[in-house]
Parts: sequence; structure tokens; C-alpha cells
Amino acid sequence: MLWPGTLIGAGAGFAIASIPGAILGALLGQALDRRLHLQSWGHLREKLGGRPVLRNDELLFVLLGRLAKCDGQVMAGHIDQARAEMRALDMSGPAQRRAIAAFNRGKSGRDRLRGYLRRLSAQPHAAEGVLRACWRMVWADGRAGNSERELISQWGLWLGWTPRQVQALAHDYEPQKRPAGNSAPSYQDALKLLGVSATTEPAQIKRAYRRLLSRHHPDKIAGSGATASQVREATERTRELHSAYTLIRERRDFR
Repeated sequence: MLWPGTLIGAGAGFAIASIPGAILGALLGQALDRRLHLQSWGHLREKLGGRPVLRNDELLFVLLGRLAKCDGQVMAGHIDQARAEMRALDMSGPAQRRAIAAFNRGKSGRDRLRGYLRRLSAQPHAAEGVLRACWRMVWADGRAGNSERELISQWGLWLGWTPRQVQALAHDYEPQKRPAGNSAPSYQDALKLLGVSATTEPAQIKRAYRRLLSRHHPDKIAGSGATASQVREATERTRELHSAYTLIRERRDFR
């Protein structure tokens, strides 16, 4: 890969001192590329514009933030889904803070993501994981709008996926239709789902929620060779756990 600093250094060096200057300029430019983590011309433009280059562990949450804000308003379900992704990745405190900052950065929609995603296309499993996480974020509010679908389709193309392949993943996370009037759990239903009582301490409720979320996370199910139907069931179960925990937290007034 020819990085921007390397090319600029080689060109400037050649103009000043022909081939020896080009060699020295390329070496100095390469050192600058490594120091500033410049991997493309897009990265250079971001640096010149005052925006730090995205780390690999930040890219996902920039994408999720962009999707959450896509239809104009970030919902509570979007925030819960972002937190669920952090837990699934077992992020430490500093990593969580970077993820939160990246999520907020993604909401601005100012990042050029093509270069990042094209590099990620060389890692098929990572690319699929990103697309699956994006669909989970889209369905976090129970619906998938055209603008969200178009965004994921575009990102999929940059990752080397066909539109049909990208859309096929959506079916693994689309909520199952339920009879009207039976979509929201009662407080008692929520307690039962998490296996806690009305007097359980908040810290224990959080642990129960996280344990169940980890057990039923769609990525874990998909990684074990489950069928598409089983992945959909795990996604629905995860959504139920989100709703139950949110209801209990609001009723008990804790964070």
C-alpha cells in the first residue's frame, strides 16, 4: 500500500534532489504515515480537517451512531443496543468510552467511511460481524426505513457484499410479528423474564440482565452454527430482555 505521506515525501524529494531525494523523502513520509496512522488520502483529509483517524475498535460504533441518527432522532432502543454491543465485545472502561465517543461522532455523519470499509473487506468474518451489528441497530426501534437500508447496502458494497447478500442478513434480525395488544410486557412479566423479584437489589438485576443477554446474544448463536430461524429467535429474545430491563429500571428508578 502506498500511503499519502510516503507519496508526498517521494514526490517532494524527487523535485529537490532527483532519485536520492525521492528515496529519502519516501522514508521520511513513511515515518510520518506511521506516526499519524495515515492509511489513505481520506485519512489525510480528516487529519487536515482536525478529525482524528478512526481506530479499528471505533469504526463499528461510528457506523452504529450514523444509523441511529439516520431517521432524525436517536431512540432509547438505539442507546440500549449500542450498550449491548459493548457488552458483547466485553469492552473495558477505556474501550467503552472510546465507543461512546465514536457513536456520538457517527451521529454527525461527517466521516468518510469508504476507505475504512474497503480495508475491512479483507477480513470477511469481521465484515459480516459489522453488517450484522448494523442490522441489529436498525431494528432496535422495531422498524427499518429506506434510508437505513440504503446506507447498509452502500456499506455492504464497500465491504465486497452484493445488495442481495446484505439484505438477506436483515431477515435474521427482523422482529417477528405479534398479535396487536401483546407487544409490551407487564412489570410482572419483565421480572419473570429476568428471573428476579420486585425486591431484588438493582445490582443483582443488572447482573441477571447481562448474564441472560450474553447467553442469548445473536452473534453467539450464529457462531455456533445455528440456523437463520434460531438466530431470529435469539434476536427476538434479546429484544425482549432489553424491553424487560428498561421497564424494571424505570419502575425501580435506577441506572
